[in-house]
Amino acid sequence: MEPTITAVSAINSKENFAEELEAKLPELKEKEGFPIGSDNDILSLSEPPFYTACPNAFLNDFIQRNGTPYLEEIDTYRREAYLGDISESKEDTLYNLHTYHTKVPPKAIMKKILHYTNPGDIVLDGFAGTGMTGLAAFLCSSSSTVNEVTNKTHLKGIAKSGLRKAILNELSPIAAFICKNYGQGTDASEFKKHATRILTEVQDECGWMFQCNHKNEIATIDYTVYSDVFICPFCSSDVIFWDVGVDVEKKRNKSEFFCNSCNAELTNLTLKRKFIDFIDDKVYQLADIKPVMIAYSYNGKKYTKEVDEADIALLKKIDLLKIPYWYPKNELPEGYNTAQPKKSHGLIRVDFFYSKRNLYATAAIYDRILKSPELVKHSLLFWLMSIMLGQTKMNRYFEASYSQVNRYLKGTLYVGKKISEVNFIYSLRGKLEKISKNLVYENKENCFVSTGSVTELLIPDNSIDYIFTDPPFGGNIMYSELNFIWESWLKIFTNIKEEAIVNGIQNKSLSSYTMLMEKAFKEYYRVLKPKRWITVEFHNSRSDIWNAIQSSLLKAGFIVSSVSIFDKVQETFKQMTSTNAVKSDLAISAFKPSKSFEERFLKQGGNNLEVEFIEQFLSMQPVQPVLERTDKMLYSKMLAYYIQHGYEIRYDSKSFYHQLNQYFASEDGFWFTSGQINSYIEYKKRMKLDGMSEVKSGGMMLFVTDEKSAIIWLYSFLNGPKTFAEVHIAFTQLTNIQGDDVPELRELVEENFINENGSYRRPMNEPEHNLITEKREKALQREFESLIVKAQIEKGKIKLVRKEALLFGFETCYKTRRYQDILTVTNKLDRSIIENSSELNDFVEAAEIMVKGME
Repeated sequence: MEPTITAVSAINSKENFAEELEAKLPELKEKEGFPIGSDNDILSLSEPPFYTACPNAFLNDFIQRNGTPYLEEIDTYRREAYLGDISESKEDTLYNLHTYHTKVPPKAIMKKILHYTNPGDIVLDGFAGTGMTGLAAFLCSSSSTVNEVTNKTHLKGIAKSGLRKAILNELSPIAAFICKNYGQGTDASEFKKHATRILTEVQDECGWMFQCNHKNEIATIDYTVYSDVFICPFCSSDVIFWDVGVDVEKKRNKSEFFCNSCNAELTNLTLKRKFIDFIDDKVYQLADIKPVMIAYSYNGKKYTKEVDEADIALLKKIDLLKIPYWYPKNELPEGYNTAQPKKSHGLIRVDFFYSKRNLYATAAIYDRILKSPELVKHSLLFWLMSIMLGQTKMNRYFEASYSQVNRYLKGTLYVGKKISEVNFIYSLRGKLEKISKNLVYENKENCFVSTGSVTELLIPDNSIDYIFTDPPFGGNIMYSELNFIWESWLKIFTNIKEEAIVNGIQNKSLSSYTMLMEKAFKEYYRVLKPKRWITVEFHNSRSDIWNAIQSSLLKAGFIVSSVSIFDKVQETFKQMTSTNAVKSDLAISAFKPSKSFEERFLKQGGNNLEVEFIEQFLSMQPVQPVLERTDKMLYSKMLAYYIQHGYEIRYDSKSFYHQLNQYFASEDGFWFTSGQINSYIEYKKRMKLDGMSEVKSGGMMLFVTDEKSAIIWLYSFLNGPKTFAEVHIAFTQLTNIQGDDVPELRELVEENFINENGSYRRPMNEPEHNLITEKREKALQREFESLIVKAQIEKGKIKLVRKEALLFGFETCYKTRRYQDILTVTNKLDRSIIENSSELNDFVEAAEIMVKGME
């Protein structure tokens, strides 16, 4: 691959840029998310301009060299929302080179990048994690990988292979460091040479610590199994869990076990852990653990044996050694994940997580890495960090698996009853080969990495071509806690002030999380070019977190185009109309409107721009029968955008439908711009479709979870007259409605469709549509008014409502400025009803703002 032509001759000189970075540190320290660490450690770890262990001051230079300035009058970019499969296997060697708490497979990200960008475009991920977005951008340069990824998708034969540039930003120093290595690659031959040298040197120094006897011959330990020691509550004898609680032959824990001294029946609840004194700078209490089994190699064969006196003597000898290298002794912070190892095993310091010999070997390797040539220092440290957590006491023994490498429980700092202490050679040798074979590219000038908060990016306005992001979702993962061991070795820590999580110990509520996410998406909005896209991956089952994400996107100014679900059980790709299905993995597609529209919208307060909003929205949709083209979804999108901006809503369902008829074209119940309708007709001919019997396109099906999605499905199904029996059979096969007091199917059909000669069909013209709308809205209004009365007289919370009636009532109150009525009803509703619907939540937030403004 040809290197980027740079504007300065010294682009590969770290020293020149290091001096500049050092000079800028005082200014950079004022930026949000600046990490916790000394200047020397930050400068030492950085490799400017490509990677900095603090906010990257060279991003603007990178964009000036590689980016294309945005000028609306000559901008020809046009992309429709991505429509396709989002499933990708995680069984990929490159993907698995370094473990982390959560990752998105790079080939899944590639599909989005190939769809939304052209070769040479700049892609941004501000919550970069381990840098899979940067890796995906690089992999786009491989035509064979592009062909593999796009096969059986709409991108086949269309996607243009070619390198995309990447800017990766991470709050966590360890994550940013991993980003650097994944995104920029290494000199594979130099890496392998120095990694092999280090292994040989440390093997010579520490190899004796990992030896045992095999028939009076010296063998090499692969791993040693340790067991927790408990105290019997009945006889106070020591109880080694391995001896009483493990069925070695069946390779599993016993459901019942007994004290081997008094034979009393024991349970996990009655056992009391035994602690012993550990003397360092003071006396510490550590959980007592005993070695119980050794797996070893001799002459190329594998064996296991019980621990004998010689093994115990070796461990005692090692315990008396003084480690001649630096290693971290940082105390763990207070946290949800740090509580378990502290309480259960007394592991209050980072070094306590290691056995003495693994700590010695790790420190010896780390010391040699720091003294290695600059060319490979980072890739060597990446190599060590990739097995770092698996070398601790968190590494659980798996009876059913021979390999014990990195068997710790991800997403927590859990220490189990059975620990597998792995030989560092056993762990690192396999990773050495995998890294030298897969991390074989050098991509420094095409991927810049920054360590800091996404809320303050050092990137110019309107300069990014596409954003892919997988942000933290509420309290799912406490990244700074989980990264503390890694970051202790780096000597640079996450600045938790800007960490977007829900965490009571950090005094971060849902509202503070939402505020941080709003700041993040506003920053995304600022740097993204108009008419470009952002993709947000979502992995959280809590509806309130989901609403916070959607609300943050809208408040930033983005227009949410679609929300898609990949159902791993049914292996189908589904669209959704509401927020009741957040237990699945979701992909949100949103775009930044054109600059001229945004300026007029703000200047005119949205007045008389409804049609232009729909025009722009439809133009960004694929010319296929997607849900977003139905009148109900178009109306919802317009409402959400206007409410989030606090502007008056001048349309109701009938007047909105009239505008659709006047300015847009309809086919099969879907709406198109005048420039799209012919393309859709051609699409139907090409796909041999004669109308649509159900909302389905490219393997995409509607996810029916509530009344709105049910009506949209029915509208699509009733493209021609059908009996109620036909409707009933089809409808009951795919519905999963929960938490919504939806009328019976017969009532839904009668209320929303035309009864003609005993069969039902959708309304086919504006008069029929208006007739149905009037009838439906009268029913919804009656229900809402009765709900207001109920809210005024009921003592307890209302736990189930018809959400369509609630939504219609809130909309009516908003238009007529009856904001207090919205709040009166909301205060009587069970909290989950509002949390489960971003549409309802929008009206509630708007009403609260309006009421406060009138006080």
